[in-house]
Order: sequence, then structure tokens, then C-alpha cells
Amino acid sequence: MDTPLDFSGKVVLVTGGGKGVGRGISERFLAAGADVMICGRSEPETLPEVDGRQAVFTPCDVRDFEQVEACVEATIKRFGRLDVLVNNAGGAPYAEAATASPRFSESIIRLNLIAPLNFCQVANRYMQQQESGGSIVNIASVSTIRPSPGTAAYGAAKAGLVNLGTSLAVEWAPKVRVNAVIAGLVQTEQSHLHYGDEEGIAAVGDTIPLGRMAVPQDIGDACLFLASPLASYVSGASIAVHGGGEKPAFLNASNSDVGSKAQ
Repeated sequence: MDTPLDFSGKVVLVTGGGKGVGRGISERFLAAGADVMICGRSEPETLPEVDGRQAVFTPCDVRDFEQVEACVEATIKRFGRLDVLVNNAGGAPYAEAATASPRFSESIIRLNLIAPLNFCQVANRYMQQQESGGSIVNIASVSTIRPSPGTAAYGAAKAGLVNLGTSLAVEWAPKVRVNAVIAGLVQTEQSHLHYGDEEGIAAVGDTIPLGRMAVPQDIGDACLFLASPLASYVSGASIAVHGGGEKPAFLNASNSDVGSKAQ
């Protein structure tokens, strides 16, 4: 490549790449010159597009292994190779751990941990055969590194996803690098469901040291780095993209001079 962030001639598969964080990731790779395949259970109303270059959609329920295989095969058939896999699809509705059904918890873990594992396995099968190998980026969450009340199974699955990457990075080296992005709070088209109106979204942003929530393109930028030659010696790692994290609760509760100055 002429420059480290030039992905011309490279093929990227982004699961859940048609909306939210996934769309931002897809757009970043399109802007960098990559051919981008996205997948999901239903095709988005508009496909990610940058400067006239549009992503290609293929249907896939990431929880179904046969559909996962078909998705990767469709990518290979369309573009002839697969250089980067971004496991972005995931999520969880609010559910208290004390009352969540075993079936519900299993479905959350299947979506957020087992599905990415299956995608990694199938993608690796092809990447190992390529002279240039490949790169896998798993999208985790700050729920990986802090309590996740109301989404306990989700947090546990995302923590498992980060650990999974450390193992795969060892097993599949040197051909395939595997890393994770620990995404913080991200403002998307569905932010109002979690944070309320614009005032609520702004208030949440004020709790973050950098003064705002992330936007999907922020996560995309981290993926670009991890998939690029700039990260050629980075594997089995996780990068926190969370604006500095969350201020400790004691800072707001404290009435000492030290506590007030630290806020």
C-alpha cells in the first residue's frame, strides 16, 4: 500500500455494518479505499457510501453457523479475498440478572461471543491461505472492564470476547492478527432509547472526561489503525476508545477540597 491507511485493493467484512457503530466502521474503510461487505438479518434502507463507493450487502443471521459460512463465502466469491473481519454485530436489551431466563442469557452470549468466535474461525480458514494473511478486529464494550448492571450477560460475553482474542492471536500467528476495540458510550441514531432527549444525551456526554460521547467514526478510526500496517506488531491487544472512561462516582459525592478540585 502507498500509505499505511490506504486500503485500496483490500476487502473488509463488517458484521452489522449497515447502522450505528457498524455503519461508521464501514464508512471509514470505504473512505480508505477498501471494498466493504456488510451483513445483517435485513438490508438497511441505504447502504454505507463514501464518494460514490458503496458497501455490498449480504443477508446473515450471525447466530447461525451455516449462514456465517455462507456470508464469508459470498465475500470471497464477490471480491476474491478477505483481508479484514470486523466483528461488530451484537447488543442486548435491559434485563435484571435476578429474573432473566436461562434462554435469554444464552441468546445474549450466543450473539455477543459465540457468533464472533464462529466468524473468526471461518475467516481464519481463508486468511491463512493468503500470502498476506489477515486481520480480525472484535468490537467489545466498556462493559468488559466495568460493572454492567441490567446487561450482565452482555458484559460477561464482551469480556469473553476480549479474552478470546488473546488466545486466537497466539494460535493463528503469524498469518492472522486478532485485536479488540473496547468501545465506550457511542452516540448513534438509537441513543435516545438509552439516554433520553438531546439534553439527556448532552448530560451523559458531560460525564466523560473528553466532554462528549463517541461517534461511530471514532470506533472506525481505531479499526482502521488495528487493521493497517501501522499495527503490524499489534496482536492479542485491546484498545479502549472511551474518551477517558467514566469519572469515579466518589468525586461527585465528596465534599472535600481535594475531591472538588479533581472533578
